[in-house]
Amino acid sequence: MDLFSAAGEAKRKREAPLATRMRPESFAEFVGQQEIVGPKKLLRRAIEADRLTSMIFYGPPGTGKTTLVFLIAKYTKAHFETVNAVSAGVAELRRLIDEAKDRYALHGQRTVVFIDEIHRFNKGQQDALLPAVEDGTIILLGATTENPYYEVNTPLLSRSRIFRLRPLTDAEVKTVIDRALHDREKGLGDLQVVLEPAALEHLVRVAEGDARMALNGLELAALTTEPAADGKRYLTEEIIADSVQQKVIRYDKDGDNHYDTISAFIKSIRGSDPDAALFYLARMLKAGEDPKFIARRMVIQAAEDIGNADPRGLLVAVAAAQAVEMVGLPEGRIPLAQAAVYLATAPKSNACYLGIDQAFADVEAVSQGTIPLHLRDASHPGSRQLGHGQGYLYPHDFPGHFVAQDYLPAELKGRRYYQPTAEGYEREIQIRLEKWRMGNAN
Repeated sequence: MDLFSAAGEAKRKREAPLATRMRPESFAEFVGQQEIVGPKKLLRRAIEADRLTSMIFYGPPGTGKTTLVFLIAKYTKAHFETVNAVSAGVAELRRLIDEAKDRYALHGQRTVVFIDEIHRFNKGQQDALLPAVEDGTIILLGATTENPYYEVNTPLLSRSRIFRLRPLTDAEVKTVIDRALHDREKGLGDLQVVLEPAALEHLVRVAEGDARMALNGLELAALTTEPAADGKRYLTEEIIADSVQQKVIRYDKDGDNHYDTISAFIKSIRGSDPDAALFYLARMLKAGEDPKFIARRMVIQAAEDIGNADPRGLLVAVAAAQAVEMVGLPEGRIPLAQAAVYLATAPKSNACYLGIDQAFADVEAVSQGTIPLHLRDASHPGSRQLGHGQGYLYPHDFPGHFVAQDYLPAELKGRRYYQPTAEGYEREIQIRLEKWRMGNAN
């Protein structure tokens, strides 16, 4: 590197974003994820010993995925290649693989290929990698914010170790911020930034475990705040709030947040907590979730978790779904909220859900028997000659519009699929069924 190149590189580093400048250069500087990169942990031992296998790092933004890859690049003696997941085609991948084969054959040097946002690779691109990963021609390092079990081909997953990175804790984010405030070489130490306690708490809360977001907000606040008379830059909560604008809602409509949030919403309704149900409903709507999807889930849940304990629950859920279809958002949030609260506060029963599943199981696993003759269709003269319909007792001809007779096949006689609970309206159903099963009309 000549003098001008060295000067240009130094200038680039100085002008890089704070989050880039503060990226850890050793495991001693690495904050968080100690359960996978702490001393004597498998991943750290593998990196420090340069005994790499194909790996995929999976987790939210700002949790250290790219930093881990940079540390690997620093420790490994292998040739390191970075691939753009958006622009790289199959032809480029094949070229890299051919070069990796030649490199190993001529120099005995392995090749590590890093693919950021690997979930953006299509099936063809992933399939092109598979043989080279399988035979060890390349060591694949992937990073993604999406759940790889949904986004990456199963054969590629089976040949890679998956490491899940969690959001940083509030204490860990504070450590990252503190280092940036006091580091005079890479951080903001020369600016004499004073971050007020309330401002720090707001920045940590908004970051939601994302170190990059915390540092970006801190840097913008520091650079846009004029020094006071004493030369220090005092960052108040108002300044930080203005710099980060608003809390970022972590939500991906096809990944973990989508499934986790709708799961929490459903479980809150099932658990009869209307406040939690409204919170998760608001979170989904604010993040841009399809309201029709939410409405469909409530229709299903009304039958699954409430059932005949309150039959109106299904009517309310269906009405909310129709209302959303009719009025759209933002007004559609109101009938959705009404339905969520109604379902959360309704008596609960999963008897219908259990009943139909048990019936399905019997249909598949148990002899289904033959439909009793008296229940078979007798609308055709030929069927009547075979005895179809003979002996059938028409309930409306009897007191209370009920008469005891067998409806299940003889092989399944006595089966009880629907077991009503004592909750809500289902208690009345329970009493009525008990009377009927004893042969009483009233």
